[in-house]
Amino acid sequence: MLTEILAQVSREALQGESFEAALQGIVDCLVQRLPVAIASIILLDEAGMHFVQEVWAGELNLAQPMPMSWPISTGAAGRCARTGQSQLIADVDHDPDYVPGNLEVRSEYLVPIRHRARLHGVLNIESTHADFFTPETCAVFDAVADQIAGAIHLTRVLGELEVANRKLQQLSMSDGLTGIANRRCFDQRLASGWALLAREGRPLALVMVDADCFKALNDARGHLYGDECLRELARTCTAFAERECDLAARFGGEELVLLLSGCDLRDAQRIGENLRAQVEPMAMFHPDSLVGPHVTISVGASAIQPGPLHAPDQLIAAADRALYAAKATGRNCVVVCEVTDARP
Repeated sequence: MLTEILAQVSREALQGESFEAALQGIVDCLVQRLPVAIASIILLDEAGMHFVQEVWAGELNLAQPMPMSWPISTGAAGRCARTGQSQLIADVDHDPDYVPGNLEVRSEYLVPIRHRARLHGVLNIESTHADFFTPETCAVFDAVADQIAGAIHLTRVLGELEVANRKLQQLSMSDGLTGIANRRCFDQRLASGWALLAREGRPLALVMVDADCFKALNDARGHLYGDECLRELARTCTAFAERECDLAARFGGEELVLLLSGCDLRDAQRIGENLRAQVEPMAMFHPDSLVGPHVTISVGASAIQPGPLHAPDQLIAAADRALYAAKATGRNCVVVCEVTDARP
């Protein structure tokens, strides 16, 4: 029977739907299969100085519920955590640290839940029989504690991997120079926003920004200065992507874009003008500009109603044409372009 219990505990530890469900399945198994009044798993905080979570099964009739967090200076479980050693209490009535949870309990066994050098918590088993905890029985609970420690370690490793994967995903969608979204992120947001707005019947606008005479700036002041100017422009663009559905991204080279859900051509023109008007007063020195002494931008804007008659690349092409026209007509201005060609 003890072998079967160990096998079931192992299954619960490895196949639980969640970490908490796995721990609950383990203590439920112990109470259901053995003459155990209470089985609980008590987890420690990162510092190992406070118990912060308890999962239990059995008949618990405390006069007062335990607090959400308590120090390891309290109770027999605290003694187990402080010493790092298993605690066998043959007679709970004569143990000064025992905290009663069931008046019928006669004996208690507490095992450190440890993975290598790290103590995760304590496995607490309480029985109504004074002679229940034989050496063989204690060995089974020692093995159960090892399995719990392995499950906790695995869960934490998986959690760390998920955090690392999220960071990698974020990095893969960010431009290394400016810190804003990169072209890959822009392409994905354009595709997902297109599908959503097509269903909702709302427009989508694109504002394309290009720093005027940027090659001349790099040649005159060096690429480090040019990079810093580009970062400043990116921060300014980000301020115009106010809503969660908006996106500021580096499109390529010195070109930046704003993707604006629910905005029409008039909105795109207004935002483009406001953006252009904010850049020149920033007074980023540009000694070789054909426009003026400071960095300026040219802006091309377009808007479209996503749907089966058009494709996302038509929105990009229209904004690109508008940007080219802005640069061809003297720079430091905003030109808009409507999407008129239907999709073949």
